[in-house]
Amino acid sequence: MNKRRGPRTELIHGGIERSQFGETAEPIHMTSGFIYERAEQAEDRFKDRDQGFMYSRYGNPTVRTFEERMMALEGAEAACATGSGMAAVHAAIMCQMRSGMRVVAARLLFGSCRYILTDILTRFGVEIVLVDGRDLAAWKEALSVPTDLVFFETPGNPTLELVDIEAVSRMAHDAGAKVVVDNVFATPMLQRPLALGADIVAYSATKHIDGQGRCLGGIVLCSKDFHENQLHPYMKHTGPSLSPFNAWVLLKGLETMDLRVERHVASATRLARHLEGLGGIERVIYPGLESHPQYELATRQMDGGSTLLGFYIEGGKERTFRFMNALELILISNNLGDAKTLLTHPATTTHSKLSEAERAELDIGDNYVRLSVGLENVEDLIEDIERAIAA
Repeated sequence: MNKRRGPRTELIHGGIERSQFGETAEPIHMTSGFIYERAEQAEDRFKDRDQGFMYSRYGNPTVRTFEERMMALEGAEAACATGSGMAAVHAAIMCQMRSGMRVVAARLLFGSCRYILTDILTRFGVEIVLVDGRDLAAWKEALSVPTDLVFFETPGNPTLELVDIEAVSRMAHDAGAKVVVDNVFATPMLQRPLALGADIVAYSATKHIDGQGRCLGGIVLCSKDFHENQLHPYMKHTGPSLSPFNAWVLLKGLETMDLRVERHVASATRLARHLEGLGGIERVIYPGLESHPQYELATRQMDGGSTLLGFYIEGGKERTFRFMNALELILISNNLGDAKTLLTHPATTTHSKLSEAERAELDIGDNYVRLSVGLENVEDLIEDIERAIAA
């Protein structure tokens, strides 16, 4: 079948290669190694003359099915699955780096992403320039000199700032840089960075791809040339590979991801609109609201307002903690993209390593909470928040 299939079909059928038993569900190839019929075959595989499997750190049939399904969904030529989302980000960046290179990144990043840039890369003489990701003039100035890599999240973690993927990618390419986008908050159902000009996309598959808080995983999607010459050799020799069992769990998650994301977004939108008029809440942040300062960009490059929202409680940390502790249905957790609604306090968890001044610059106040909206009845979520606010 050569006809391009729709995303819903690819989420269910993409990449399947059945065994001799003809199973309906994808087989789990729980093996570390593979055997060869002859010594010559082993030689051919190690010399890339035979494309069969050698060792599950290099590649595995179940993991490959997951990679091919994500490639079909994202419209990518190649992919490497990883053991976690941070392994995906780390591999996508580090496989390109050399001493003396220059990286320009949005300043609003998940704490671990920022650590890779500002703590790890700077040890090896890589120049890191952080800019306000919302400001195209700041990007233009930073990219007015030759640059090797551009990295950003959009929406950004945790305050849902957006970066104009198309405009920044164009400027980055003019500066000689490859563009890496962490697309975890938008998911491939709401935003397709490769189609907007990005070169490489990274996901924490732990989030919406699994969608039920069961296992870790990640994936990097890219061109065939980047995969063959930079990413795959780095992955093969450093070993951040995805386990076959986790790949199978993620394949099962993909089958329902679009349905789940659709419900997440519908509930998040309704909840955000309700919270805007609720006493005790100072401000609501959600790209799908007209009040979001980048609403126009959100409607242009996204197919929905995200599954996450943020809001500021009237008062400081003490009152915010009282609100969080009064919740009964909504769970306190630093994870996201789960079937369960999860709430976190970034200033004391995911972004606690930043200085107070850095958090203030990013608008991560002691009264700010990030909410990952789950699949519960939205009326129950509203009731839980209203009761906790009153408490």
